[in-house]
Amino acid sequence: MFDIIALGEPMIEFNEEPDGRYRQGFGGDTSNAAIAAARLGARVRYVTMLGKDRFGDALMALWQAEGVDAAHVGRHERAPTAVYFVNHSAAGHSFTYLRSGSAASHMSPSDFPQEAFKQAKFLHVSAVSQAISVSARETVAHAITIAAASHTPLSYDTNLRLRLWSLDEAREVIAATAKKAYILKTSIDDARTLTGLTSPGEVAQHYLELGAEKVLVTLGSDGVLVATEDARWTLSAHKVNSVDATGAGDAFAGALLAMLAQWRDIGAAARFANAAAALATTGYGAVAPLPRREDVERLLAPV
Repeated sequence: MFDIIALGEPMIEFNEEPDGRYRQGFGGDTSNAAIAAARLGARVRYVTMLGKDRFGDALMALWQAEGVDAAHVGRHERAPTAVYFVNHSAAGHSFTYLRSGSAASHMSPSDFPQEAFKQAKFLHVSAVSQAISVSARETVAHAITIAAASHTPLSYDTNLRLRLWSLDEAREVIAATAKKAYILKTSIDDARTLTGLTSPGEVAQHYLELGAEKVLVTLGSDGVLVATEDARWTLSAHKVNSVDATGAGDAFAGALLAMLAQWRDIGAAARFANAAAALATTGYGAVAPLPRREDVERLLAPV
């Protein structure tokens, strides 16, 4: 059995370094989360569609090196693997995407057998994968249905990309998926846009009332709010030498699921994930700085 099965759109990253050059790396929110979890010892499968190109080959090699099962990754004959660029400024990081018509956007339920989404402790998906195309959205729904029939809890990241779909469409699809989520992660910025609510507590209550069982609202430099039906609390952000927050939210998601798969309670898992997310900002790129278990435990060790 796998601890986590993740589905989504992996990407090739070109991240701007201080000297203006670009370093090639890897990205894609659910792929980042899958790798983050694998580096922490979780057994992870990733499901997607890649192009039959060098970038697709590079992602396959990455998952093999990281110990992520890619037995159900398809290769599209014509569509390319998606690419994005990260630029940095005093205002933070910004993204430029070359993903229109990507191989992942062509994936459909018929591309994957039901077995691809079975035998896991968690299924992890995000709103990005629902936004890239109608067929990809149908594939996410297909995976959720199979997981639910197998009593596999759903982990859902509301990751909002308004370049991919309208706000009205995003609100409708994300709210419908949130109702099925066991774990729901959202950022305060995304949540304010999606819900019109302003405070983290209001956001958490909104998603709990929709049906999510455990809600985590990431607050950037203010940490993360953890909320369940019975309790809510805020974990402060760790002070680290942060240079690039590209993969922080995905590191949080992957670390949280890795710890929950070990039967840690939500408090302990969130504490660990909060530290992992901080460490993921100490290097450039979404994947390269994802921490190992010993790094997180060192940060959490009492002084």
